[in-house]
Amino acid sequence: MPIQKILIANRGEIACRVIRTAKKMGIKTVAVYSDADANALHVREADEAVHIGPAPSSQSYIVIDKIMEAIRQTGADAVHPGYGFLSENPLFAEALEKAGVTFIGPPVGAIQAMGDKITSKKIAAEAGVSTVPGHMGLIEDADEAVKISASIGYPVMIKASAGGGGKGMRIAWNDAEAREGFQSSKNEAKSSFGDDRIFIEKFVTEPRHIEIQVLGDKHGNCLYLGERECSIQRRNQKVIEEAPSPFLTPETRRAMGEQAVALAKAVGYHSAGTVEFIVDGKANKFYFLEMNTRLQVEHPVTELVTGIDLVEQMIRVASGEKLALAQDDVKLNGWAIESRLYAEDPFRNFLPSIGRLSRYRPPVEGKQAEGTVVRNDTGVYEGGEISMYYDPMIAKLCTWGETREAAIDAMQAALNDFEVEGIGHNLPFLSAVMGQERFRSGKLTTAYIAEEFPDGFSGVTPDAAASQKLAAIAAVINAHVQSRAAQISGTIGNHARKVGKDWVVQLGDVSHAVSLSSGADAQVVTFNEGGESVTVAGSWHPGQTHAHFLLNGQKLGVKVDLVGSAIRLRANGMDVSARVRSPRVAELAKLMPVKLPPDTSKMLLCPMPGVITGVAVKVGDTVEAGQTLATVEAMKMENVLKAERRGVVKRVAASAGQSLAVDELIMEFE
Repeated sequence: MPIQKILIANRGEIACRVIRTAKKMGIKTVAVYSDADANALHVREADEAVHIGPAPSSQSYIVIDKIMEAIRQTGADAVHPGYGFLSENPLFAEALEKAGVTFIGPPVGAIQAMGDKITSKKIAAEAGVSTVPGHMGLIEDADEAVKISASIGYPVMIKASAGGGGKGMRIAWNDAEAREGFQSSKNEAKSSFGDDRIFIEKFVTEPRHIEIQVLGDKHGNCLYLGERECSIQRRNQKVIEEAPSPFLTPETRRAMGEQAVALAKAVGYHSAGTVEFIVDGKANKFYFLEMNTRLQVEHPVTELVTGIDLVEQMIRVASGEKLALAQDDVKLNGWAIESRLYAEDPFRNFLPSIGRLSRYRPPVEGKQAEGTVVRNDTGVYEGGEISMYYDPMIAKLCTWGETREAAIDAMQAALNDFEVEGIGHNLPFLSAVMGQERFRSGKLTTAYIAEEFPDGFSGVTPDAAASQKLAAIAAVINAHVQSRAAQISGTIGNHARKVGKDWVVQLGDVSHAVSLSSGADAQVVTFNEGGESVTVAGSWHPGQTHAHFLLNGQKLGVKVDLVGSAIRLRANGMDVSARVRSPRVAELAKLMPVKLPPDTSKMLLCPMPGVITGVAVKVGDTVEAGQTLATVEAMKMENVLKAERRGVVKRVAASAGQSLAVDELIMEFE
């Protein structure tokens, strides 16, 4: 009997994603929600919704009994678990099976076998899959972790056996980091998964993270749908993904795909799943990392290059249908990129940000004039709130093009068109990566972010050409503002206001003396110092927060905000404050004093909204550079705060269990 009603045991964008396909298939949907998600988008989009408890996921989304009660209340005959939460919990799958409810996922045995990283590696080795050297047994304490790490040879990866999504993972380069990393991974694993078992394996120093999407039915058929490159990561969490990989040859793709299918068949797998590999970029060798027995966050890029709706396939497989395609039917068409838009502030070392989305305006979805495609999977809306209780993802922005270059260009344009205000977010960082030559050339490793941004992210500094373009836009916007002011002045007063044509545009420390003149359909901005000119076409009016300009015929989407007398312009990872002044006012402005920020060098401030889980020092203690001072938990991640220099603790203002806002005082030094 076909599935009639699906309960989505999840929240956010993935719940909305499942609802979208279910509606297309004519299947009713049920959402579940916590106190924090009462007004969430997935609740609005589902046919029914059931409240399941308080905001913390440990009291709502991962409580099996509460999900089972929601199933009983609504009469749902199937459950899609999404990813995270209960998606890879065999006890949940068993509970559904016992209740006669269809689980839209793999069999319990496959979840158990692949959910334990130690067991999965043994099965993979037996199935002929290449595996990474490491310690396959469980580790009891930090001393044993240090001993094992040294025997494998640094660097090593310390991982939670039941982990996923970057949780419970640490890289250690020496004994001290192995000891600390073991404890942090253990704590994070217990908090996130209720399972604190840890294992250790060799860390490949120049790795690429490439995964294979597999799809199997209940009739023994299994195939692979190509690969996804997921090497752009931060703290082992994927940030940008693409399909296919710019690295793999057809031969390597086939070898990886066949091994992934062999592993899936070894555990009797059906439904969608992903086999992750670490690929040595130098030696062109690949090693099994883990198998995720669920839908992946980054599944849209596979859908865009194959034309296959993975959620639909999962539902059909769960209903007992045979796969309607064979391996030879799978064709990779074009290129797709996914950028994960996170509520993380890149200017504050990517620390989580919470608050209300005062502006949320994604780019237009669907086929674009250039022949590219834009897709945005999201679970939020303008006016909604980003909570501290869950993953910081806001949206997954995807683009497709016939070539990798076209897909990247489309992503850059879509990021420029994406407006988000009210919280810190990583849009400018994503734009910066899209513009980097190294990314565009496909020279990726999992250390990409650390290598390209060793001192953190501080935005993209405009080069000479970009500075001129932004100055030209600022000059044209200023002309609109001045013209409007002159019209108002002439309307309500006796004296008409004269709008000048000569201006000085100040972008930080760079000044451009410009003159404006009107062309046939555009403004011509001439730079007095060099004589170059930029023709600026495009409509903008006061109050408009985003506009497209043609700069000498090249299209650029720019976010525009008027902040006092300044014009804030954001595009391609650049964020500049332009001041357009008359030559005389610009000259006088140079004489104005600069206000210095307050000195916080002797304070430890909470870098994000979160809960203090531990304070490691007391008043009077002498601390050394690198010493742990406190730990903060926010958005399911434990963050260790360390001393930047030697000092003496003068005051401790926070204690374990206390919730702090961003920049709230934790401790002070003499």
